[in-house]
Amino acid sequence: MSIQVAGISKFYGKQKALDNISFDIKKGEIVGFLGPNGAGKSTMMKILTTYSKAHSGQAWVNGFDVEKESGRVQQSIGYLPEHNPLYLELYVREYLTFNAEVYGVPIERIDTVIAETGLGPEAHKKIGQLSKGYRQRVGLAAALLHDPEVLILDEPTTGLDPNQLQEIRRLIKKMAQSKTILLSTHIMKEVEALCDRVLIIDKGKLVADKALSDLRTEEEQVIVVEFDYRVEEAFLQQLPHATEVRNTGGFVYEITFSTSKDMRPAVFDFAHDNQLKALQLNRKNKNLETLFSDLTGE
Repeated sequence: MSIQVAGISKFYGKQKALDNISFDIKKGEIVGFLGPNGAGKSTMMKILTTYSKAHSGQAWVNGFDVEKESGRVQQSIGYLPEHNPLYLELYVREYLTFNAEVYGVPIERIDTVIAETGLGPEAHKKIGQLSKGYRQRVGLAAALLHDPEVLILDEPTTGLDPNQLQEIRRLIKKMAQSKTILLSTHIMKEVEALCDRVLIIDKGKLVADKALSDLRTEEEQVIVVEFDYRVEEAFLQQLPHATEVRNTGGFVYEITFSTSKDMRPAVFDFAHDNQLKALQLNRKNKNLETLFSDLTGE
């Protein structure tokens, strides 16, 4: 396993930031780490990168204990924090040279990471002159200098415009060919595009650990329908494959079906046969966004 977490808990005063969290990440996986603001994502990442200590439980990176073998863990991890700390007055190559000396890696490695991250056209500039997208590339280049086996990326695309987001997404995909990646983000489409698996945390607890392939093939859908007057939920429960009926306000209902077949025609026919008018009729697939909303209330 590249990352192992067993029963990690962390307190800030009386507040429990992490509550008995456990999960494993296999070598070569790209795992999305999701949760509302304040859920505990950054705290977990700080523990894995040895910047913070847990109050109970254990964690290992590439077999090294994050508390007892912090130096070995730091050599195994490339970390891009949410607020990418850069020396804006330094030139790109100057900043990477400083980091190479810290890690004790050959200077030749700088040219390699500049090429890997597409920094070549900007390498002669000061970091303060770069766009947000290129500053993120500088952060990624610094994280890659010592050729770590694991990358931990905390909100790597925050504040990027759509073009910059696409560039960083392509770069992360490229890095994933040879490394294990734990990626924290608020952008659901980014997780669906990049990740093999998703971990969802809420109020310090792990509430989901799910393969994206399972989520895509789940035979479940939600139909949102609005009628011209109120209907009893039990009446709509008669629809085939209906597992749950919920009135969301007024004459609007969400009907959950345990089938991949599009049930909108069946709902329309049901309304017609019972002298109801369907004022709106929409299908809402059980994707990552709806799973996140169901589990976290967001």
